[in-house]
Amino acid sequence: MSTVVVGGLILSLTLLLAVAGLVFVQHRVPLELRKAHNVPIGTIYGALYVAFGVIIGFSAYLVLNKYTTSQTTVVNEAADVRALYYLAGQLPESQRDQLQDLAASYARVVVDEEWPLMTEGRLSPRAAALNQQITKSIAGFQPSTSAEQALFSQALQRAHELNQNRSLRLLYASRGLPLILWFVLGVLAVLVLLFTYVLGLESARLHVAAVTALTAGLAFTMFTIIALDQPFAGDLRVGPQEFEMVLDEIEGDSQPAAY
Repeated sequence: MSTVVVGGLILSLTLLLAVAGLVFVQHRVPLELRKAHNVPIGTIYGALYVAFGVIIGFSAYLVLNKYTTSQTTVVNEAADVRALYYLAGQLPESQRDQLQDLAASYARVVVDEEWPLMTEGRLSPRAAALNQQITKSIAGFQPSTSAEQALFSQALQRAHELNQNRSLRLLYASRGLPLILWFVLGVLAVLVLLFTYVLGLESARLHVAAVTALTAGLAFTMFTIIALDQPFAGDLRVGPQEFEMVLDEIEGDSQPAAY
């Protein structure tokens, strides 16, 4: 089910429950009683609203930073694969063919196998094995000239960066916000909404409209945080386009020239 459909269902259900709760309170608690306590209730409500704003702002910062960092990590990892492929082209033939084949195979397995698995926070054993083989292939190379030594150092550095970026990508795919933050966000959101029920407004319709608007704002904000907290899942997920571009370039480079 698409993210938009899920978001629409969640919003509709949340609005229905919020309005139903408000109507229930309006019928149970007299307007005069609610109006008499507007000032103290408004003071407490303001404090809760500030606390909620701080927590949700902090959470939004964390998930947005995670999402943008995930995008950057994918770009860097694909760049590492590309760099290793072209560095291998300057090595002796036996090492060149092996490392280029490993780099191309790794990119293909990441796109075809690992990306779908990341929606569940899992990884591809084949991609992990190919990543290890890339490192072993480079580490096993014995440079015999200063030029080869320089190539070896660059390839080793790129392999190290590839390992780091891969680890970061899998970490972001499998971990979300701490449960304590979700608990605090949920409790504060409910409290903020409940305190609006006991405010005394002369117009019941205006009260319903205000609560509806507030609920919609809370629901949209929470849903956005949930969506961004899973950068490799849903319609807003970070895609493998960078790896696909590298594959297209590698496969085009490996095609024999036409005469």
